[in-house]
Amino acid sequence: MHKPRKQARQERSKATQAAIVEAAARLLESQGRGGLTTNAIADRAGVSVGSLYQYFPNKEAILATLIRDKRRTLLMQMQQAVKETSAAAPSVALDALLRAGMMHQFIRPALAFELEYVEQRLELATESAALAEEMAQLVLETIQRLQPDAGLQNARDVVAITKGLINAAAMAGEAGSDALFDRARRAVIGYLSQTAPEVTK
Repeated sequence: MHKPRKQARQERSKATQAAIVEAAARLLESQGRGGLTTNAIADRAGVSVGSLYQYFPNKEAILATLIRDKRRTLLMQMQQAVKETSAAAPSVALDALLRAGMMHQFIRPALAFELEYVEQRLELATESAALAEEMAQLVLETIQRLQPDAGLQNARDVVAITKGLINAAAMAGEAGSDALFDRARRAVIGYLSQTAPEVTK
């Protein structure tokens, strides 16, 4: 049975949008921000510039969509990590959450690095703050299993600590490794032990 034309058009539209966004991602990875133009994106996506403009008014809109997609993926990975370790030991839950953040960053490290720069220059401050709070709530849920008195600010600090370490490693060209994971874990545990001395492992 053939699908209705409207549904087929909708599916083609989604596929075209996805191709345009992925083309922008690949250009960022291979050429950096300097090689990112609407013409280059359209060429990489295999569509005309006119078709591109039917979906996105400019390259900034494409980048905003890419950033939002990556954010959703990160949040879903963190939520999954929390869900899957809900019955595990607190230290196991923390490890899973840290690995989820590292995996998101290092699956495509060059892209993640470029998007860190781009995000600061797009008008996404409100969205960024909302995402940060969602992440902090997930972290809080995990660290309160280690230290029941931990608060939201402690969770925000943990996010900042791990993000700083991961971004610094990415800038240095370091892949997601066990050594980096160990450093991030030690930093978080060290911080928590200062705010809650009983947290030692």
